[in-house]
Amino acid sequence: MSQQPVITTQYSAFWLFTRKDDWREATHGSWDSVVAEFASVLSDVDADLTLRGVYSCMGLDARADLIVWVHAPNLDQLTALAGKLDRTTIGRAMRKVEAYVGMAGLNKYDPTHGPAFMKGVGPLRYMSVYPFIKSHDWYQIGFEERRRLMIQHGQLGREFPDIATNTIESCGVADQEFTIALEGNTVEEIINMAKKLRTAEVRPYTTVDTPIYLGERLSVEDALATIKG
Repeated sequence: MSQQPVITTQYSAFWLFTRKDDWREATHGSWDSVVAEFASVLSDVDADLTLRGVYSCMGLDARADLIVWVHAPNLDQLTALAGKLDRTTIGRAMRKVEAYVGMAGLNKYDPTHGPAFMKGVGPLRYMSVYPFIKSHDWYQIGFEERRRLMIQHGQLGREFPDIATNTIESCGVADQEFTIALEGNTVEEIINMAKKLRTAEVRPYTTVDTPIYLGERLSVEDALATIKG
């Protein structure tokens, strides 16, 4: 049975962190307690605020160490959580590399297609997240032609049913127009899908789709253990 998208909107945030130079001095003296503090903030959230995952970038990216992905129906729920994390010992020992924030809902070109996290698809082991911008020419094309191109793009993606795709709209509120998050249980699946989508007819209208960050979803404690250093 196909999963039906939930007809609503969600604000989504991807917070990418890296350790500051004094990370070891700030955290190692009481490691268990500072980890517990950080984990407690992420677990003690509003009933309708969801932690999609905490991802370690150790060995996968030189620019970021940790990614936190959360979503909620109200933006102020996300900003409140960001403030609480920032006030923890671990939060003070890290700085944000990026903060990709936007709103997610149903796809205007294909109403059966929406972000996996809003369709009840559970999180997978790996996530690739990146900003996305289309060219100015794209918006001068008639809607029906844009719809045709995007449906063709979606059909290519359906060749990879084990990949969960998520598109977040950020137009007007961030440098990127969209944030894309691809989830898979193997990195190979993500690579193969990305290569296939580069053959889509709509590809020439892409102007920005980097930097790309890769992370592995772990428990909060295990993710922090990988970057303890």
